[in-house]
Amino acid sequence: MSQFHLKRGSPDEEFPDLCRNSTWMGRILTPAMYRRQFHRCTHSGVIFDDVIRPGLEEPGDRSGPVSVGCVAGDAQSYILFCDFFDRVIEAHHEHKITSQTPESDFNYDNLKGGGDLDKLYAVRCEASVVRGVDDFCFPTHCSRGERRHLLSLARRALQRLNDDELPGQLFLLEELNPEQKRELNLNPPSSSQLRIGVARDWPDSRAVWVSKDGSLVVWVNMEDHLRLVSTRDDANIAEAFKCICINLQKLEDFYRELRHPFIWKQQLGWVTSSPADVGTGLRIRVHLRLQHLPQHKRLQDILKRLRIRMDKTEYPALYHVSNMATFGVSEVGLTQLVVDGVKLLIAMEKRLKDGRDIDELVPTQK
Repeated sequence: MSQFHLKRGSPDEEFPDLCRNSTWMGRILTPAMYRRQFHRCTHSGVIFDDVIRPGLEEPGDRSGPVSVGCVAGDAQSYILFCDFFDRVIEAHHEHKITSQTPESDFNYDNLKGGGDLDKLYAVRCEASVVRGVDDFCFPTHCSRGERRHLLSLARRALQRLNDDELPGQLFLLEELNPEQKRELNLNPPSSSQLRIGVARDWPDSRAVWVSKDGSLVVWVNMEDHLRLVSTRDDANIAEAFKCICINLQKLEDFYRELRHPFIWKQQLGWVTSSPADVGTGLRIRVHLRLQHLPQHKRLQDILKRLRIRMDKTEYPALYHVSNMATFGVSEVGLTQLVVDGVKLLIAMEKRLKDGRDIDELVPTQK
């Protein structure tokens, strides 16, 4: 691919205004670091300004969770701009990058609990994982041809999954009717997604595969090359996690046979476009019905100690609880963090409902 020769000034002239930027990018980037990255360019044409654009488009809010504020345009970005990305990853995940290979554990039998949450409080759960496919740029930077090739690979791999005891159907987004889009909670791309390029040529070559039994959904060419999601209305995290583990490993084998394995970096684990997802790419989310705990003065301290986050939903007294990081802990370990955290939050909610104190339940700092 030919390189774009932009008419840019010196690094000092081009350095962005980060005074009101609350992202990790804005907190970490210095003029000296910017100068070191300024003239670098990956083989596919990613420059450092492409990397930091998300944080410039959406500088964040000091009162909310800190976003990473950056994306990788391709896998080489994590190597070429490593002195920047490594610092962002360590800050966001609160885990030091070392020469050791990140721990991985897909043995769902090692998970303790997760199928026994109190259904009066835990109303729904979701396990999801993202993967990048080797030899292709990430969605923020890939061409139409790459995206169409990725869809072709996904068709073949998902057909293998379809033939291997999990029948399903692939739908192209451009062919979905309004009712199908509502059922899939599919919204048009945001203005931010359009500006940073992830929604370029929408909906060309975007697709969703849905298993016949509804246990698994696979999104193709959305914010990442692949995103697997298992949702359960009974809040059985153990079963949702098991579904992800089994089918992700099958797809990994299929893609390897197609000579396009998932992208793995020795010190980071699995990598995709966002440094917020490196390591495992795994998100475990539980929908909790809470009335008393969200108003407790120690809530934020409790969540930090549990290494989980809690976000409001559009429904009163319903909250999303999920893992904060994806790096530094194995897949089973991350799921266990959420399971144990949710159980403790439910126990606290019950105590507060009865007018009792929760101080003795607050965990020691991890």
